[in-house]
Amino acid sequence: MNLRQSVFCAILSAISVSGFAQEHKFTRADTLRGSITPERAWWDLTYYHLKVKPNAQDSTLSGSTTIIYKVLQPNQRIQVDLQQPLLISKVIQDGESLEFKRDGNAFFIDLKKKQETGKAESIEVFYSGKPRLAKNPPWDGGVQWIPDGQGNTIISTSCQGLGSSVWWPCKDHMYDEPDSMQISITVPQKMTDISNGKLLSVVENGDNTRTFNWVVKNPINNYGVNMNVANYVSWDETYKGEKGDLPVSYYVLPKNLDKAKEHFKQVPMMLKAFEHWFGPYPFYEDGYKLVEVPYLGMEHQSSVTYGNEYKMGYRGRDLSNTGWGLKWDFIIIHESGHEWFANNITYKDVADMWVHESFTNYSENLYTEYYFGKKAGSEYVIGTRKLIENKAPIVGIYGVNQEGSKDMYYKGGNMLHTIRQVVNDDEKWRQILRGLNKTFYHQTVDGSQIEAYVSKESGKDLTKVFDQYLRDTRIPVLEYSFGGKGLQYRWTNVVAGFEMPVRVQIGAGKEEFIYPTSEWKTIKVKSEKRLTVDPNFYVEARESKTS
Repeated sequence: MNLRQSVFCAILSAISVSGFAQEHKFTRADTLRGSITPERAWWDLTYYHLKVKPNAQDSTLSGSTTIIYKVLQPNQRIQVDLQQPLLISKVIQDGESLEFKRDGNAFFIDLKKKQETGKAESIEVFYSGKPRLAKNPPWDGGVQWIPDGQGNTIISTSCQGLGSSVWWPCKDHMYDEPDSMQISITVPQKMTDISNGKLLSVVENGDNTRTFNWVVKNPINNYGVNMNVANYVSWDETYKGEKGDLPVSYYVLPKNLDKAKEHFKQVPMMLKAFEHWFGPYPFYEDGYKLVEVPYLGMEHQSSVTYGNEYKMGYRGRDLSNTGWGLKWDFIIIHESGHEWFANNITYKDVADMWVHESFTNYSENLYTEYYFGKKAGSEYVIGTRKLIENKAPIVGIYGVNQEGSKDMYYKGGNMLHTIRQVVNDDEKWRQILRGLNKTFYHQTVDGSQIEAYVSKESGKDLTKVFDQYLRDTRIPVLEYSFGGKGLQYRWTNVVAGFEMPVRVQIGAGKEEFIYPTSEWKTIKVKSEKRLTVDPNFYVEARESKTS
């Protein structure tokens, strides 16, 4: 956590910002989940091998996680997370059983072997139990066990925010990702598991089960790991992308095969648009998969899940009410956009979830622009403003696994659209988006790093712009008046030091930039006393009779 984050966290803890901070009572469990504890800080996660056997008969899981890590500094206690009611049964290091103690959803394991700086070590954590059922996935996640009507059970996982420790033991904090991973899921003979990465092998076990071994060759965030078990049918294609041939695979239920083959033609279109805006797809080595599931969908890395009922828009609705949102399938576009912003560039702390959701919300209007024109893209993002609530800040509270308000979606997208107008150079803006994905390739980041990068590469100090839209609930108001001196204007309803330029039209003249501050400024104008603010800026305008 940097100094700025620490100060903001302290401020939010002490005062009420639209009641946001005072509404939350944080516990020791929140800190154990959301902070980089001493038992996490001393080791660097490098590799997982996750082995899971789901049992649909009693909705239980059993298995183990092998955790390989590098010792950063000596310590003899390690934290591994696993949420109740799942239980760890034993932990092994170098063939020896280790003692461990549970504290809520955290397990503290005492290591016998001396941990030496720079050494690579490993433990294997064995567990079992009945995991939390997903109540309203993906928002309130866990594990789903859904009858498919053919005598089988569809098994799906979703756990953003809740954490992957809801179904497997891991280092459940976003700051540290494994460099690579193997996922081995054992299922009944006639069932198929689809997880992340590429399929290494399918092993027939001789007991009417088979094990699917998936290999992830890139760093992966914990909630991006998934298990999808069903009687899938599939097909493959190759996308000719910026980095060469990208394997693309689709997995759907047999009854939906024909319509899926038609509907999923949007995937290559998505890849083309997003490689244009954001740079190469970040996981060529792991491929891209779209997997049908019994919930709406989720951005599981290289294994995007889909449940939008093969409809355009969001379950058949246009969130912008402009018509443009019905030109494409919301889940295919939005969840795939997360491959760049969430899976490639990943927040360290969920308080900075806007890095995932604001950019990916904005990707919706960039996709619209790519295929239907700049005006269409602008109309789409402007149309989503009616969904902004402005009740709480977009940035959450650090160190306690607390995300900010849902305005991170539509307000965040409009913030980025506004910043694009300030940059006022579309190609420079595109290179900033591509540069983000190149500079922070496969990294976890603080939100402040993203803010600083955009400011630096745009050549404009956007510090106060980010503060206004991310950390304040007010919409900037351009106050203006016409008088004997001409047009007078200033920003009100803003954070101290807010000085964002804005494009306006005065009378019937050409559009031009003015440069308001919180102090009144004056410019001479012709006799026509009318001011119109470019609607691409997420601001309000109010004429004042006095100045």
